[in-house]
Amino acid sequence: MRQRLLAAPVVPAPEPWQRVTCTPVGGLLGIGFATHPDSGEDLVMVVSSSGHGLFDAATGARVARDRDPDPAEETPDASADLTCPGLGPVAGTRVHIAGLFGGGLHATTEDGWGLDVVAPAWPCDRVLLSRGSGLPHPGPHGERWWHIFHADYSEFRAAGFSPSGRTLAVATSSDLSLWTRGAEARQ
Repeated sequence: MRQRLLAAPVVPAPEPWQRVTCTPVGGLLGIGFATHPDSGEDLVMVVSSSGHGLFDAATGARVARDRDPDPAEETPDASADLTCPGLGPVAGTRVHIAGLFGGGLHATTEDGWGLDVVAPAWPCDRVLLSRGSGLPHPGPHGERWWHIFHADYSEFRAAGFSPSGRTLAVATSSDLSLWTRGAEARQ
């Protein structure tokens, strides 16, 4: 299995997944998902050493920024439930954060997509997207499983799906990568 994982090159995620962005975020500590209260679209909350940011998952655009969060709540470890206060359209809510301080994101979607994080050459984590199966992945690479991200230049923080299953996010200590489903998956 280790040799098989080491031999798999990074490839684009299959249809209907589309890469949205790879946004630099220095000192990234963790990420979490929220839902826009008006549109119902996925939002991604980013917690970093430089503050908090909120991104539109479908476009990668930054929706809100707080460069000076309350010191008592600036990192998710400051709360017992690994949350941070929302900002912008989700102000007044708490967002669960996964990353350096713990926590986790969804590893599967309701319609059979799965995500695994493996480290056959630790400390470089690899993110594997699969359809209808978990590890060990049956079939050749590129048919039912895809190596979509390799954290070989920064420390891995978190990876997972949004609760809606429409967004996939991978966070490292230096960037946020997002994939979203095509319009047909949003209906």
